[in-house]
Amino acid sequence: MPITDWPEQERPREKLLKRGAGALSDAELLAIFLRTGSKGITAVDLARSLLKQFGSINGLLGANKKDFCQAHGLGPAKYSQLQAVVEMTKRHLRESLNDKCVLNNPDDTKKYLQSQLQNHPHEVFACLHLNNQHHVIEFEVLSKGTIDSASVHPREVVKSVLKHNAAAVIFAHNHPSGITEPSQSDIAITKRLVDALKLIDVRVLDHFIIGQNTAQSFAESGLI
Repeated sequence: MPITDWPEQERPREKLLKRGAGALSDAELLAIFLRTGSKGITAVDLARSLLKQFGSINGLLGANKKDFCQAHGLGPAKYSQLQAVVEMTKRHLRESLNDKCVLNNPDDTKKYLQSQLQNHPHEVFACLHLNNQHHVIEFEVLSKGTIDSASVHPREVVKSVLKHNAAAVIFAHNHPSGITEPSQSDIAITKRLVDALKLIDVRVLDHFIIGQNTAQSFAESGLI
């Protein structure tokens, strides 16, 4: 049955307009993005099939162009549209941090770092540079590595901090496995970075490990 024949309160677009986007399932949200289904199936059924194929919304958002475009009902145009949506989301989260003290907005900070790092297939180490009021100056990727490691050198971190004239920093790196438990090497390099930045009077406020839909804070865990 076409979606236009569904009861109005069950149609994704009408449901969103009446109850808000939060009332929709992942499949319903994706169906609005897809706009149409394919022969014999509705947009909602196609969305459910894609979520099953890619495992989740994150799996779909993080899919590379080749895998995305090979999926039934998708192609380069839809890939471009979805990447534009992802980038707009990142910029929205970045703007939500601008001119705000990140210490007063830990949830926004965590969401922003997740948006930047959680879909990388390899480990990435990044730094959020902050001024004296702990407002964001710049987000910078300092190192990219293999599937399970990304080496970062204290000398390069110090150079980057001085370049941005940062007074404090928040580090973040992703675990492509999705597990956010810090390794011994994570703890060791964080200590080295804290010690190195102390020499130039720059505080390390936190270090986040980013997994899928989750993030672990070193500060909250008592590791900083």
